[in-house]
Amino acid sequence: MPLTDTQLDRYARHLVLREIGGAGQARLLAAHIVLIGAGGIGCPAIAYLAAAGVGRLTVIDDDMVSLSNLQRQILYSEADIGRLKVDAARNACARLNPGVAFNGIAARIKPDVWPDLSGADCVIDGSDNFATRLIVNDACVSAQVPLVSAAIGQFHGQIGTFYGWEADKPCYRCFVGDAHDPEDCDSCAEQGVLGAMVGMMGSFAAMEAIRVVTGFGDEQAGKLHIVDGLRPQMRSIRLPKDPGCSTCGVTAITSHRAALV
Repeated sequence: MPLTDTQLDRYARHLVLREIGGAGQARLLAAHIVLIGAGGIGCPAIAYLAAAGVGRLTVIDDDMVSLSNLQRQILYSEADIGRLKVDAARNACARLNPGVAFNGIAARIKPDVWPDLSGADCVIDGSDNFATRLIVNDACVSAQVPLVSAAIGQFHGQIGTFYGWEADKPCYRCFVGDAHDPEDCDSCAEQGVLGAMVGMMGSFAAMEAIRVVTGFGDEQAGKLHIVDGLRPQMRSIRLPKDPGCSTCGVTAITSHRAALV
């Protein structure tokens, strides 16, 4: 479908990029991206994906806005304190780009409740615990949907893109393994986090989701980018596929899980 005059004007800076152009922008307008978490990583990702013209955003988060969120979660203001994040994010998305369809789901992902990825083109996971991340990973592998996983801590961040259903590409579980004690996971409340660092990784996640949808630049599947904000510097490594991975290894996923609606 050809772009309207308004769309041609709004997305003009994308259209002049040879790597995006009209075809890439059309793919963005037709895309459906799912975001797990509307917190520090989710907020800038939502903002830049909405501004980029992604046709549909589904955001899953059961938390409410608190005063301590405002140091890094840039979609919200003091007027949003006490509101569900998905509701506040919906309002922010509408202000940024009313042409984007926003679906907010106020729910927590659990082992027997997976995100519904029907029709999704990409998932961004910005959740704050390994249990959720591994559930999301398994859902992405099962549905064969690309996963962009971003994480932060203090002055550091990491981001990777995963196509674990492919024979030569790792999934997120290949990277972190199975054994994670929730008590061993540091939280932002305990360790602190630089707000601008969170914004950087959320923006990076949005860029990688746009890469997945449009195909610009080099493919990043199976690569992990590690950002050190103290130095600052970034290094990238290629992750191997684990043949013994319980998600994408020899044993296929056979259990049935419920889906969020």
